[in-house]
Amino acid sequence: MDTKKPSSRSDALTPALDADALELFARVAKAGSFSLAARQAGQTRAAVSRRIAYMEQRTGQALFLRTTRSLTLTATGRRLLPHAIAVLDAAEQARGTLTSVRAGLAGSLRITSLPSFGTMVLPPLLLKFHALHPEVNYDLLLSDRRVDLLREGVDIAFRVTSRPPPDWVARPYLQFHVGAWCAPGRWGPMQRPEELTPAPLLLLGPVSMNPEMHWVRRDGTDAVICARAPAAVQSDDLTVLVRLAEGGMGVVLAPSYCVQDAVAAGRLVELLPDWSLNIRQGNTVQLLTLPRPQLSAVARAFAKFVLDQAPALPQSHSP
Repeated sequence: MDTKKPSSRSDALTPALDADALELFARVAKAGSFSLAARQAGQTRAAVSRRIAYMEQRTGQALFLRTTRSLTLTATGRRLLPHAIAVLDAAEQARGTLTSVRAGLAGSLRITSLPSFGTMVLPPLLLKFHALHPEVNYDLLLSDRRVDLLREGVDIAFRVTSRPPPDWVARPYLQFHVGAWCAPGRWGPMQRPEELTPAPLLLLGPVSMNPEMHWVRRDGTDAVICARAPAAVQSDDLTVLVRLAEGGMGVVLAPSYCVQDAVAAGRLVELLPDWSLNIRQGNTVQLLTLPRPQLSAVARAFAKFVLDQAPALPQSHSP
């Protein structure tokens, strides 16, 4: 008589959801491609596809929605992803520890931010962190679109928001204000926002999306709503607009962190020093991470490093 106990469902799923499978799933989800994930893992595309299909078959849950042109996570896949990323990061950290020729961290870090912050503020932070941990590599996603942090496998996000995603830990990093800036001697200084009307404006984004300018006095005692004048130049790249303002082409409306170097060097001055544009999302760059148990060692170290650096960065006073 066979007295062997039947395997439990948990035991049956173990091969499907072991560390290797979870690591492979995380690679596919972060890469958004079976082929790219296969190259990263040193496997064939067919082998990766079979392993993911096996996971789905044994768990009875689809993890990806597949079309001929895209690969996206299902709701089940999104719930599984942070756990799989933790496994992947742990594996990469372990490999990095064994192969690193220097003491320090090793692994990968995916960071997202607005293009303006990523261009103006992020590079010196990365350079300093790289000097401490040369084995870390980076994937930078600089975009104005609302990045789905979990689905796109983001480790660190810098976001201007008064409502951080509920599943993420948000810590204030940098306060700023949006002001009006121009080359010295061109216009101003000005006392009221209405005085900006004759000046050629250099504006970020389509003017039709924001036909009014809501200005607030930085001591909180007054507010003004002005019709936005036609732009002399409009662009989706704030760096270009700042450079044009430095050359005397007009007045750029920009966050203070974007112009701090130009102001310090005397290439730009502030036209309305007592006023700032009222921004719906707030006036603070937040550092967003997953909760600590889901955060890789590399991400934890970078977040701590960035927050430690914050007091040394030029800070504007809060509006």
